[in-house]
Amino acid sequence: MINWTETRDIFANGAWKQNSSLVQMLGMCPTLAITTSLVNGAMLSLATIFVMSLSGFVVSCLRNFIPHEIRIPVFIMIAAALVTVVDLVMAAYLPDMHKILGIFIPLIITNCLVLARIEAFAAKKDAIQSLLDGAFMGVGMLWTLGMLGGLRELIGAGTLFSGIDAVIPSLHALQLLPENYPGLLVAILPPGAFIVLAFMVAARNWIEATRAARAQLPMPAPTSAGGCH
Repeated sequence: MINWTETRDIFANGAWKQNSSLVQMLGMCPTLAITTSLVNGAMLSLATIFVMSLSGFVVSCLRNFIPHEIRIPVFIMIAAALVTVVDLVMAAYLPDMHKILGIFIPLIITNCLVLARIEAFAAKKDAIQSLLDGAFMGVGMLWTLGMLGGLRELIGAGTLFSGIDAVIPSLHALQLLPENYPGLLVAILPPGAFIVLAFMVAARNWIEATRAARAQLPMPAPTSAGGCH
């Protein structure tokens, strides 16, 4: 049975320490191509969370029955089956979002992050740990792609949540900057993805460097308590 400490470590590893986009730099094609808005990045991340968590769980349950020589094709087959489920469900219930994400939904199976976590973690750990690892690695992808898409959308068009009506028809995009804001087109174009992601990576590295520097500072000497005279 997994304990709280292990759960916390798996969460910290997936969401921050080994973040797929800011640290490992895995799955850069969808990260850079689909994050033209917050909603697009979040929806693709949620689909990836579903695939990663369940594929990790299934592989962990079956790892002792899968011959080592054919493990990679079997892992890919399991993940592909789950991607097919996501693709069909989105086509049936979220057709507008399905059209927006397009080819990037079936391409989840080619995301090296999915296979990397199955091979490195799920094939060696128990089912619950593998389920959480896949989910939390996806959470790291979720906040990263959501922030990347949100920043690009805000800088490029002055809005947030554009395309939300493709998921929830009663909701609409928020106009955060003045309506006469001209927008910065480069933020929405492919070069903008590289530029904004570079700033996010730099910010994370600065935070980690600051933490490391603080950890190395000497502890202040204890002061003696003054007595009554």
